[in-house]
Amino acid sequence: MNITAANHTVLDRLSRSEIYKDYERAFNEATGLPLQLSPIDDWHLSHRGRRHENPFCALLAKQNKACAACLQTQHELSTTAQNEAKTVTCFAGLCETAVPLKAGDQLIGYLRTGEVLPQPPTAQSYMKVVRQLEKLGAKVDSEKLREAYFHSRVFSPKRYEAVLKLLQIFAQHLSMMANQVVFRSENAEPPNIARARQFIDEHHGEDLSLAAVAQAAHMSTFYFCKQFKKATGLSFTEYLGRVRVEKAKEQLLKPHMRVSEVAYEVGFQSLTHFNRVFKKLNGESPTTYRTHLPLAMAA
Repeated sequence: MNITAANHTVLDRLSRSEIYKDYERAFNEATGLPLQLSPIDDWHLSHRGRRHENPFCALLAKQNKACAACLQTQHELSTTAQNEAKTVTCFAGLCETAVPLKAGDQLIGYLRTGEVLPQPPTAQSYMKVVRQLEKLGAKVDSEKLREAYFHSRVFSPKRYEAVLKLLQIFAQHLSMMANQVVFRSENAEPPNIARARQFIDEHHGEDLSLAAVAQAAHMSTFYFCKQFKKATGLSFTEYLGRVRVEKAKEQLLKPHMRVSEVAYEVGFQSLTHFNRVFKKLNGESPTTYRTHLPLAMAA
């Protein structure tokens, strides 16, 4: 299994752990801010559609040109928060922060929060945002935009710094958990499960059956299902879907490929199934995901 896939597996296990769920719930309730555990290669908007998403940011996310500017901020975070927490400010004056999460010395992802103003919004700051949106060519309902902007959460620099300190402490705890997950994966995963993972990675684009993978792992279908779920935390179908979606995200960067072509290229047998699985794992359709990425990369 390659490094990227391994990192996604570790993050997936962390995100489904009770300690992460408890912390996320407590963080949301205590701060009113969104929290996202995201991989290092994640290009889409961190808090899109999540609990406590800033209504102003949600409004801009519907505008491709404004969304591209937001994605550029996300990319800036990904490239600067390699070794320590970093905060950047978007064109609208909202702060966004990424706290690096490591397994040993290797960066595997980020804890992200933000979408807050460092000081109360004013008529002057609002007009500055409006002018910037006009330059970007974004067209947003002025009444809704104003209402959403003035309802943005405000955190003084001192208070926001305290919130980030809590995230850094939690990131250290998650890093210890990540090390344990990696250690167990490297030392406890049965060779036949590792063989199955490799077989899936190499043949994901085919009409891959459970029986074929179990045979490649030299196990009976029943025993394979039991051992695979125990080792990965996912059923064969769930794991295969995740592998195919990650491959699809790479293919969607190619502008000449239609979404339907991408779906069949990575192994989905129907476009409907592809759209359903992709949206379940990423929170948006493949088409929406694709419209965001090229804009961000060209910005």
